[in-house]
Amino acid sequence: MSEDRHSQADPVELISDPVEKAKREAENGVRQYRAAIEIVRSNIPASGSKFRLRQSMILDLHQVALNGIHPLAGTYRNTPVSIGQSKHMPPRHTEVPELVSEMCDYVDNNWEEQNALQLAAYLLWRMNWIHPFADGNGRTSRMVSYMVLSIKLDAVLPGTPTIPDQIASDKGPYYDALEKADASWKAGVVGLSDMEAMLEGMLAQQLLSATQEASL
Repeated sequence: MSEDRHSQADPVELISDPVEKAKREAENGVRQYRAAIEIVRSNIPASGSKFRLRQSMILDLHQVALNGIHPLAGTYRNTPVSIGQSKHMPPRHTEVPELVSEMCDYVDNNWEEQNALQLAAYLLWRMNWIHPFADGNGRTSRMVSYMVLSIKLDAVLPGTPTIPDQIASDKGPYYDALEKADASWKAGVVGLSDMEAMLEGMLAQQLLSATQEASL
């Protein structure tokens, strides 16, 4: 799929001018990335303690992304939401906190058994499936996924464009991977091979750019 999958909820955004909104989104995007990298840095020292994903981390990153744009920045949605250009209907808003908690538990419980790409792919799909926010689901899911990938790899990953930026610049493969994962889930299977392959290719591209820059 190539069309944008915007969240469709009650229109309660704080900025109506599209130019101003785009400017604020860009500024917030930089702040969200920096906030995620700070979480990465605070969790990659060789202290021997296992990382644990918390709802508070996700809510904090969402708050940064939607600050000044949406009144529910940093909080879960309190109404139904649909996804444009998608067959998936997200769960009821009353189920969101429990589903996000289960998502975090999945990452924590599988931290040692699964590799970085598996955990990142799961988060990227599952957060979009839950769609916990009235807006900013894609931005936040991509950043949380990238944050966990980095922590699992024990590094602030070098190179540009980063994986979130690569996804944002061409969302077609990302949307296709989400739809395939959704279809697998309907069949009772967690099928994330397409998402993992996409992330693996993007990670290679990001790291290769760092190698090329270092050789100049």
